[in-house]
Amino acid sequence: MIESETRFAATGERQTVRTGQTSSPDSGDNIVDLVRQLAGQGSHLAEQQMSLVKAEIREGTTELKTAIGAFVGAAVVGMAGLGVTLMGVAYLLAQAIDNTGAATLIVGVATLVLAYLLYSGASKKMSDAHLTPERTQRTLERTPDIARGDLHTEQTR
Repeated sequence: MIESETRFAATGERQTVRTGQTSSPDSGDNIVDLVRQLAGQGSHLAEQQMSLVKAEIREGTTELKTAIGAFVGAAVVGMAGLGVTLMGVAYLLAQAIDNTGAATLIVGVATLVLAYLLYSGASKKMSDAHLTPERTQRTLERTPDIARGDLHTEQTR
């Protein structure tokens, strides 16, 4: 009879497996137990992988929030600079046409038309974007069940 000891990395448990030429009714049970333990550890590993993915997504979301805050700050300062620049353009145009009110109105309308064109393009791009990774999410949700051997989880959800 040959004995071998196996240590499972995920749980730190040790399992002693006996193999040999003799056949006993218990040898089938040992294999079944080992396969059951392997399946349990596989599903545990899949659940841990899911937890890791969730943690990485949370971390990425935090970094994204910080970046969005920086963009908002840049947008506020940029808008203030744009306002001052447009006032300067209106002042220069007023000197050229000798009418301050008309120059300010021309610059304001031109700026609004440009803003509308930019908004329309951005709105179209946003409506075309698919922001939810539905297939990936469905696959990740099914991974622990598949590791357990339950291949019919799609029909039960």
